[in-house]
Amino acid sequence: MTHLVRRQAFHLIAWASLAICAAAPSAMAQAVYPSKPITLVVTYPPGGGADAMARLIAPKMGEALGQAIVIDNKPGAGGQIGAAAVAKAAPDGYTLMLDASSFAVNPSLYPKLPYDSAKAFQAVGIVALFPNVVLVNANFPAKNMAELMAAARKSKDAVSYASSGNGSAQHLAGALFESAAKVDMVHVPYKGGGPALNDVIGGQVPLFFGNLASTLQHVQSGKLKALAVTSGKRSPILPDVPTLSESGLKGTEIYEWNAVFAPANTPEPVMKKLASAFQQALESPDVKARVGQLGGEIQKGTPEQAKKFIEQQTSLWNRVIKERNITTE
Repeated sequence: MTHLVRRQAFHLIAWASLAICAAAPSAMAQAVYPSKPITLVVTYPPGGGADAMARLIAPKMGEALGQAIVIDNKPGAGGQIGAAAVAKAAPDGYTLMLDASSFAVNPSLYPKLPYDSAKAFQAVGIVALFPNVVLVNANFPAKNMAELMAAARKSKDAVSYASSGNGSAQHLAGALFESAAKVDMVHVPYKGGGPALNDVIGGQVPLFFGNLASTLQHVQSGKLKALAVTSGKRSPILPDVPTLSESGLKGTEIYEWNAVFAPANTPEPVMKKLASAFQQALESPDVKARVGQLGGEIQKGTPEQAKKFIEQQTSLWNRVIKERNITTE
């Protein structure tokens, strides 16, 4: 072998060694994911339902993954601010999002979102479904859904209902009820669920479509009457309260829910680890007990099943928003 050939061979071996060394950290990084803490962006403020679910499941997911999951609340614009930040994040599994049922509403409610909901995210899984309750003031004469619908049909705008604002979960639930019952009611929007609920308790507005978790105490105290739940079956917490379907209103299953998402294009091996850790978190006795106390139902399933559910919810609220001409104004 000549000196020139030996030099060429040496350089080839050196370049090959460098290439192997350069590739090794990338392969190792994928193999040991996660190798650092994960951020879970919550699209709503601390203290609310979404935040509570995030803080319930994050430690359990972290245990399963072997890394801490840090909560980062980014509230505003019905979840859009937090979602926009996650949509722009690197799809490496280190930035996740916990959003609420507004995720399925926003594409129809807002003409221009700063991201494409259907393309910017991948669902990891649904945490739980929380039904709404059809609630009336304790002094309102209707004692059941038949009497409520009869009152609403006496004349147009005979019954009013409160909500936390235009396009809110309570507003949409009321709109779906109007479509199913073929009635027209007066929508009274408030700046927040608290003031709306207080006025229903006080008798200023008779009707409210409230989240079971946040209104149960008022039903139990007798300040509000529960006429129906919006789930497919009766709630174990309110076993004597019928479903809307039992009251003759089909297609009226209404849930508030929370889901965990990753940015689109997150590698499949990472998604599998996240989905596995998520399902392990849902199996935790602590998580099951707390969700049950709040009247919710744990939703085990694959990312594909979560995606299908979210697509169905998006289609449902798109129809309701168009039929009832709902806007945020």
